[in-house]
Amino acid sequence: MREILRTNDAVLLSFVEALLADARIPYDVLDRHAASVDGSILAVARRIVVDDADAPAALELVEGARAPDAR
Repeated sequence: MREILRTNDAVLLSFVEALLADARIPYDVLDRHAASVDGSILAVARRIVVDDADAPAALELVEGARAPDAR
C-alpha cells in the first residue's frame, strides 16, 4: 500500500475519493475514525492509500486535478 494523500480537509478528501472511485482505482482511507474523534483540533490527518501497482495512476489523477496555482 502506498499513501497518496494526507489531509485534514474533508472536502479535499471527498473529492479525491470521488476521483479514485470514478477511475475504478481501489483505495482505503486510514485514520477516518480517529480523525473524527479528535474533533476540531485536527491532530490526526486522514490518509488515502492505494495498492503499489495503482499508485502511479492514482498520483497522476490527483496531481492532474489540482488547481494550476496549487501546484
